[in-house]
Amino acid sequence: MLRPAMTSTNPEQGRESSSFRVRLDNFDGPFDLLLQLINKHRLDITEVALSKVTDEFIAHVRVGGRAWDLDQTSSFLVVAATLLELKAARLLPGGEVDDAEDLALLEARDLLFARLLQYRAFKQISKVFAAAMRREELVHPRPGGLEDRFLDVQPELRIPGGADRLATLAVRALTPAEALDMPLEQLHIVTVNVAEQADLVVARLRAAGTLSFRALTADADRMTIVARFLALLELFRHAAVAFEQLTPLGELTVRWTGRQEGEVSISNEFDISGPVDSTESSVAPDVREGHEPAPIRAGGTGDDTMEEL
Repeated sequence: MLRPAMTSTNPEQGRESSSFRVRLDNFDGPFDLLLQLINKHRLDITEVALSKVTDEFIAHVRVGGRAWDLDQTSSFLVVAATLLELKAARLLPGGEVDDAEDLALLEARDLLFARLLQYRAFKQISKVFAAAMRREELVHPRPGGLEDRFLDVQPELRIPGGADRLATLAVRALTPAEALDMPLEQLHIVTVNVAEQADLVVARLRAAGTLSFRALTADADRMTIVARFLALLELFRHAAVAFEQLTPLGELTVRWTGRQEGEVSISNEFDISGPVDSTESSVAPDVREGHEPAPIRAGGTGDDTMEEL
């Protein structure tokens, strides 16, 4: 009735091979498989002779002798008691239950199934922990630093020179560096004549009548664009041009409103006469000399303030 399994050199396989096996009329296999079949309702608990299972387990324990694992015995007692209570609950008559005691037994049956599931879960997770512990036993941390046998292998630190050498190096490191006198003669500011750009703008506006500021500065670099804008402001002050901007930050349209012939004289306050100092700021002369900038007026007559610009 008992078929003791062969032992194995692997501890895990040894525990599996020495597990308790059950041989009944309707089942022959490991005790764990019996629990799984009952749990999956593939085997009726009422058809399992628990007394015969208990007798076989007692005989199995006697074969193990004093070397028998008490944990496995405790697990069997818990599961066997659960199966016994479960079988008693299943043998109750079916149908409607009016008696409170019978109802309590039926509720206990569900609790017994839950205990079986809990036992199975603990057993599976214990196998996972056991496998993890076996893997971690093979890992050994390496201590930091050099090993004792390599401590004396390091070369001795030697600093060339004595105290005088160190003092010289310290003085050299702590002495502030002299400021370099860089010549600035090679630096210069690119100047653009505002009066010349005004003549060009007047010629283009007289020919076209109306142009956008983008078209007026399409062929100019950055400094030339600034000069042409200043020229437009001077022409605006003399009521020679009018501005139109339909939307804020939109396209600025310039319309000629002055005479079609004759010379238009503008102020040369933006033009710098004489050599330009490289250290001098490139801002407008009005700001450099402390003058108030010229007022900007809008409209063809130059009476309204041009808020759009």
